[in-house]
Order: sequence, then C-alpha cells, then structure tokens
Amino acid sequence: MRTNCSSSVRLTAWVVGRVQGVGFRWWTRSRALELGVVGFARNLPDGRVLVVAEGDENRCRELLRFLTGEGTPGYVDHVVDQWGPAKGGLAGFVEQ
Repeated sequence: MRTNCSSSVRLTAWVVGRVQGVGFRWWTRSRALELGVVGFARNLPDGRVLVVAEGDENRCRELLRFLTGEGTPGYVDHVVDQWGPAKGGLAGFVEQ
C-alpha cells in the first residue's frame, strides 16, 4: 500500500478589502510561485479578488497565511476560504 504524506488540495479564497488596483494579484502570483502552487488570482466585479490555488496542502495553507497576513498590497479586511480536493487542469499561476 502506498501512503501519501502530503495531499493535493484546492484552496478557493475570496479576498475582501482594498485589493484591486494595488498590485494584489501580482503579489499573490509571486507568493504562489515561490510556494510552487498552481492556480490564478482574478478581480471580481464587486471589488474582491478570487484566488484559486492547488497543490500540497501545507503550501496552500502557507499561501492563505500570506493572504491574511500583514504586508499585502492594499488592505485586506478579511478572507473567506473554502477547501476541497484538487481538480487539476491548472498550470502555473496566472493573473486573470
């Protein structure tokens, strides 16, 4: 039987605050690439940023810590996150 020490997950995060027009998607992409996760960051019409990331659970959790921590561009009021199994089909990390 094969055991997997780390599982591949999908993090979906809605970032609320002043996060559009301040380089937030670029900054998120840089953190995601450093961590080796794939996905995208997209501006939403209501002013939020949607972040979808897949990869090792610990690395995705680290990305979430970046999103909710100090040092983000603009101002993050709060982040709503949802977790699930990885769906695949993503390559690299892009700004949309």
